[in-house]
Amino acid sequence: METGTLEVLPTPAPVAELERLGNEIATLAAHLDAATARFLDLIREFDARGGWNNGFRTCAAWLSWRVGLGPGTAREHVRVARALGTLPRLAQTFARGEISYTKVREFTRVATPETEEQLLTFGRAGTAEHVQKLVRGWRRVDRQAEAQEAARQHAGRTLSVYPDSDGTVIIRGRLAPEVGALLMQALTAAREALYQRRRDQEPEVDPPTMVQQQADALALLAETALHHGIDPGPPAERYQVVVHVDAQVLADPDQPGQCVLQDGTRVPAGTSRRLACDASRVVMRHDRDRRVVEVDARTRTIPPALRRALEHRDHGCRFPGCGLPFGEGHHICHWAEGGPTTLSNLTMLCRRHHRAVHEEGYQVERRADGELQFRYPNGWIFPEVPTPTEVLGDAVEMLRARHEADGLVLDAQTTMPGWLGEPLDVGWAIDVLHPLARVASSGQAEAMARTANEDEPDRLILDDAFE
Repeated sequence: METGTLEVLPTPAPVAELERLGNEIATLAAHLDAATARFLDLIREFDARGGWNNGFRTCAAWLSWRVGLGPGTAREHVRVARALGTLPRLAQTFARGEISYTKVREFTRVATPETEEQLLTFGRAGTAEHVQKLVRGWRRVDRQAEAQEAARQHAGRTLSVYPDSDGTVIIRGRLAPEVGALLMQALTAAREALYQRRRDQEPEVDPPTMVQQQADALALLAETALHHGIDPGPPAERYQVVVHVDAQVLADPDQPGQCVLQDGTRVPAGTSRRLACDASRVVMRHDRDRRVVEVDARTRTIPPALRRALEHRDHGCRFPGCGLPFGEGHHICHWAEGGPTTLSNLTMLCRRHHRAVHEEGYQVERRADGELQFRYPNGWIFPEVPTPTEVLGDAVEMLRARHEADGLVLDAQTTMPGWLGEPLDVGWAIDVLHPLARVASSGQAEAMARTANEDEPDRLILDDAFE
């Protein structure tokens, strides 16, 4: 008679204990969603007040540096935060922990103040997967409806540029939305590069108006486009902008002297020093009557071989939190002050941060260990990586206490959807919910929506609010 070993299976965990763990997970998830809503509220306010504009290009770039979010995640948080500012019902529901961040993120892609209430009803009834399917179909309906309008707008594009009687130039035109948005973003970036917000204690005396800043920004865009080689051949010489700077002004901006463009227009001495960091240089000698008596050969401030070494070492802008993969060479100690054009005295800065160092009071120096150290205009050290925030105490209990103080009652049922397992018909849902689909035939709406996903059409029973 064969004998064998008897395998003793572990005693399964009591059902009640598993239920308790599941409820704790669901309750904590609701607390996290409510906390995320608060997190996005703070981001929206910080973004609107320009709190990130102290050396960073965008609020997302600041979040990536200060909080440790990935660039894509940071951009998505800023997008959702801005969208929630226009969707009060969705924002309120999210703040109460009644809907997950995943659903909120999807709804902010399509929701408007007119549709958010019905979308919320759907979100409570369905799962996050249902919401994702609905949004894909919704966006397809929007694209179909927008196609004809986009074609009409493209056909109507115009741009006129002509001189006025006084010599100024008038610009008038009409651009397609995506081209106009591109231009507006470019103008915004150029305007920010030219007019950084001064710190509260150092307000600008007579700031230009917004329309004046827009005009200056357009000039910067034109200069940048030509600089990057629209016409890269030898004729590009005629596109160069020449700045004439007296040697004493270049060495010390406080000294009297000339700093003008080719047509005699004056430019700030700080601007001339920034341009002189990485440009072609021609030394011209004048007599007492300012007549040119000798002109040296043109040379590059930073020779090509040294620039290649600089780009290889720095891999782009070195300003903390920037990371742009291109930039201009910056002399840490300016060559006009005797600083050598050597690799150890150079660093890469993007156009914006190069201007911040020369014209906005930011400072950079190379320490004895070879590392760079940046400082704010007031002298405070700008850390390469911010000091991590220390959480004192149990983070979960602190979160619970905060929500209890705010009057939030969150439990395991707070974010549970009303779905009972029935299938979802995306086309039917969009036909009921989408304002444009209500006008179109039901069959057409379903066909457009179902092309957004390859799943077999299912059906989800929705509340009577949709009828």
